[in-house]
Amino acid sequence: MTQVTKRALAASLKKLLSQKTLDKITVIDIAEDCEVNRQTFYYHFKDIYDLIDWIYTNEAAKALDGKKTYGTWQQGFLHIFEYVLDNRNFVLNTYHSVNREYLERYLHQETVALLMGVIEEKAAGMNVREDDKAFIAHFYKYAFVGLVLDWLKNGMKEQPHDIVGRLSVLIHGDFAGALERFEGGGFTV
Repeated sequence: MTQVTKRALAASLKKLLSQKTLDKITVIDIAEDCEVNRQTFYYHFKDIYDLIDWIYTNEAAKALDGKKTYGTWQQGFLHIFEYVLDNRNFVLNTYHSVNREYLERYLHQETVALLMGVIEEKAAGMNVREDDKAFIAHFYKYAFVGLVLDWLKNGMKEQPHDIVGRLSVLIHGDFAGALERFEGGGFTV
């Protein structure tokens, strides 16, 4: 029953965000829309931002749907864009609020998870340190998250498929090349 209630509270928040901005929504608004009392809300979440974090962590994580391989990473990135488009009001209200960090944390977590899957696959049989693999994933994560945030800032005008297509052309073969350069811990400054 806990997950059902959490999903209902999340749906109420999303519904309210189609009517007003995040800073104008209260716990009472969410509870009334969900037809529960405030205590029910506080039983599950400590505040609205905890609910936002739960939405990004639990609901949005489904966006990748196992697309964490070299052959499917483009679809994984497209799924992230599709989540943003499908939840436009929720995402834009989070983006434009003082608590943008929840959106950014979601993007960073999902992107690094996707990239680590790709890097682990490409590093199979190679002698690359774990921290070097993580470094590569984080480098590409910042590029992708930066692209998504710029896309949001500029009104989401460009088609996600076009962005991912250009990204694919840009980094084609770079994962394997980066891993080869780090193989055996051999990098020099």
